Amino acid sequence: MTSNSLPESIPRLRFAPSPTGYLHVGGARTALFNWLFARHYRGTLVLRIEDTDVERSTAEMVEGILVGLRWLGIDWDEGPYFQSQRMDLYREAAQRLVESGHAYYCFCTREESEQRRAQAQAEGGDPQYDRKCRAIPPEQAKARRDAGEAAAIRFAVPESGGTFFDDAVFGRVEFANSELEDFVLLRSDGGPTYHLSVVVDDIDMHMTHILRGADHLSNTPKQVMLYQALGAPLPVFAHVPLILGPDKTRLSKRHGATSVIAYKEEGIVPEAFRNFLALLGWTPPDSSQELMDDRAMIDLFDLSGIAKSNAIFDRGKLDWFNTEYIRACPAVQLLPLIEEEWKKVDLIPFQTSRDAMAATVDLVKPRARNLKDFATLFRAYFSDSFDVDPVAVQKFLKDNAVREMLVDLASHYEQETEFSEASTEKVLREFAAHKNVKAGLLINAARVALTGQGVAPSLFAVMANLGQERTVARLKNATNL
Repeated sequence: MTSNSLPESIPRLRFAPSPTGYLHVGGARTALFNWLFARHYRGTLVLRIEDTDVERSTAEMVEGILVGLRWLGIDWDEGPYFQSQRMDLYREAAQRLVESGHAYYCFCTREESEQRRAQAQAEGGDPQYDRKCRAIPPEQAKARRDAGEAAAIRFAVPESGGTFFDDAVFGRVEFANSELEDFVLLRSDGGPTYHLSVVVDDIDMHMTHILRGADHLSNTPKQVMLYQALGAPLPVFAHVPLILGPDKTRLSKRHGATSVIAYKEEGIVPEAFRNFLALLGWTPPDSSQELMDDRAMIDLFDLSGIAKSNAIFDRGKLDWFNTEYIRACPAVQLLPLIEEEWKKVDLIPFQTSRDAMAATVDLVKPRARNLKDFATLFRAYFSDSFDVDPVAVQKFLKDNAVREMLVDLASHYEQETEFSEASTEKVLREFAAHKNVKAGLLINAARVALTGQGVAPSLFAVMANLGQERTVARLKNATNL
């Protein structure tokens, strides 16, 4: 397949998370890459929940994954399918492999196997499974199994030669078969292992491309053997680089939030998170292009742009993307996200119309770092109940004479018939001249009285936005701050 050309067949891809935890950053990036590739080539994205680990998989985690994907803006075309509902398929496949001679019954208990591994390692030997049960004649093994003896099913790895595959990112990858032990396909309790279930599902669901993290590279030769043993063609494998923290270790909680929903709670805009994630391991044709909407990412995405080297999760860069998206996003699109933040802190805006709220959002969003700012730092623009920064009060409202001048200024504003940016500025500057003080003194003091902050947009834009009645009331309250 050449870059930016259609594959020979319409691609089918899957995102297959395990519901043993919430959707984390690495999984979200894998889902995003699969989604971008499927949408670029007008293919199909399947969502498959790999919940065969009954003890650790929970319905709560499944819902958490779905919520994370929806917040991230990733939709799927089929599914979700649940592996726990497909167990018969895996058992039938394992039985076929036994019958074809590619697998065999293993009657060793876990304790026996571990004991022999430890002994081999202590003697300087290979700690792999010693293939003891591989020597049992198939008829004898079947008779023992039919008699009710507990047995797992292991794959019979060829004892010589090598297994290779061509990876779309890393090129040809080859493993010596001697490095691979006879791995378990079906446990003695009838539960499938990851290798069996993932290959059987990918064959059954006609997956053409497997995009996943590079930590799965070592799993792939075992799965290649299974494809070959089951008589199925190999899909295109593409292993994407890992995401590391700034210290070059695997991304973990010590680096900050790892759950996708945690970033939502921190006030990250989903579009910004998508854009940031896409560039963790993928470079568009124009490497200087960073800010991209979904259409641009879909149009440009191709496996040829995926790097071999690991990606570094730079939280500062994510925050930059977030501020850029908030500034560029129309207020009407931000409002539903902002309203979620208001609900968290029980803020009911005093604005009565969507247009008024949108105008206020437009006023303050150039200073926003995240969505939470609209419910905290900018609370005074939407509610009469807001905190006042004591540092700003100490700096600009320490002098009682200044407070009294603000009350006097409020009386002048109260008399005005026009209340605009231009008129409010004219009144303040004329008042300052009359009082023989610098206009800046009153501007800084009024800013604190009106917004609770020492830094804000243009004071006169703030006054026009708050309106005459609210501006007058807050200035008159300056003596009580």
